[in-house]
Amino acid sequence: MSRASETSIFTEMTELARRTGSLNLGQGVPDLDSPAALLDGVSRALLAGDNQYPPAHGLPALRQAVAAHQRRRYGLDWDPDGEVLVTTGATEALASAFLALSGPGDEVVTFDPCYDAYPAGARLSGARLVAAPLAPDGDGFALDADALRAAVTPRTRMLVLNTPHNPLGKVFTRAELAAVAEVCVAHDLVAVTDEVYEHLTYDGAAHVPLASLPGMRERTLTISSAGKTFNVTGWKVGWVTGPARLVAAVASVKQWLTYASGTPYQAALASALDGVEEWAEGLRRTLRTGRDLLADGLTRAGLRPRRAEAGYFLQADVRPLGYQDGARFCRDLPGRAGVVAIPTSAFRVARPDPAPWLVRFSFCRRHEDLREAAARLAALAASQPAS
Repeated sequence: MSRASETSIFTEMTELARRTGSLNLGQGVPDLDSPAALLDGVSRALLAGDNQYPPAHGLPALRQAVAAHQRRRYGLDWDPDGEVLVTTGATEALASAFLALSGPGDEVVTFDPCYDAYPAGARLSGARLVAAPLAPDGDGFALDADALRAAVTPRTRMLVLNTPHNPLGKVFTRAELAAVAEVCVAHDLVAVTDEVYEHLTYDGAAHVPLASLPGMRERTLTISSAGKTFNVTGWKVGWVTGPARLVAAVASVKQWLTYASGTPYQAALASALDGVEEWAEGLRRTLRTGRDLLADGLTRAGLRPRRAEAGYFLQADVRPLGYQDGARFCRDLPGRAGVVAIPTSAFRVARPDPAPWLVRFSFCRRHEDLREAAARLAALAASQPAS
């Protein structure tokens, strides 16, 4: 069996949660409500007969809504008829970008740790994934610009940037993005950005698309989706924006993967994107409260949570409980506390892992579940530390 088809850590830990009846704080599957108007829109689309294939590039109304969103929010002007592509979620967009823009003998630079779809995409395309580490910085993480520059070689064709970042909850600053842009321009690299958490930032952190920086519009493919923003991860509707030549390259691969999908969902989202800012403001408040509930439980358990500026996840240092290995901690945790988490080592490209004691917990759950998880985790402080 090839590594590209291996069972993921998410599957393993989700099955562990099922077997043990534990609260699953491993996966980023939100247990939160979606906008009522959006759900009504899907019902109307279904009953109106919007149930056949959409155009290969996506419904025109959704492509127009995506282009309007990028213009309104970021000042990025894309032509919906050639510079916007609707995909079956962000993961398909990423896989299509890897397959379209890299191949055997090429190198792709990303940042470590990274979402596990990036190593899988590189394996599928035959490229080599090279990761520049994100360095610990106080209770957060920062770009190591020297490490990024050192990661680029004459074989580098593409850079993949995830901001806001999964699994670290980091938002790249404008200064950090400028350093990334400098490397891309100097080495004539295509940048692929994963921005699915673009609306879920906290405590004044501001998301800035890499494509908005000088010299980057013409070389950047921006990927986002509806799943995280509207709590509809099962709909699998994403999109790509960028210069026509790069979007066409991704579309040439995407047509042989799903061709097209999700017609009634696309129709409903075309209207919902116009009001996304108001919806996202309330969702951010809900998630920020959940984050703080979980952080309090982790702290009372004796763990050291890291700062989460965005997204769904908190990182925690498990060494205070006697563990040096986050994977072992995660396999023990259901039995000790009835909670499931994901070891951050599952997101590492570099081996050995420079911080094997980090573990990722999800806070995109209902507050009553997070209070229960916090109470269960707090009981760890009174239990015997691992040997």
